[in-house]
Amino acid sequence: MDRLSLLLTPMSGAVITGAIVIVMFSLGFYSWTAIAIGVGIGCILAWPAAYVVSRRIKEADPRWSVRSRKERLRGGLPEV
Repeated sequence: MDRLSLLLTPMSGAVITGAIVIVMFSLGFYSWTAIAIGVGIGCILAWPAAYVVSRRIKEADPRWSVRSRKERLRGGLPEV
């Protein structure tokens, strides 16, 4: 389990949801269904987006220790 992605999930969910709701409002959809669609898409995409951001942060950090294959969990995910 990637702990950094768990910390980034609420932030990325808020950003994605806010962007979608702003786009819906700018297109003229002023209803609760437009907001619900934005919230639903934001909830679905929050963790995958946070996981990608977490991987990129760790790949860009020169001091992040890369662990050997023996220390990795199933699926190739590092144990953190």
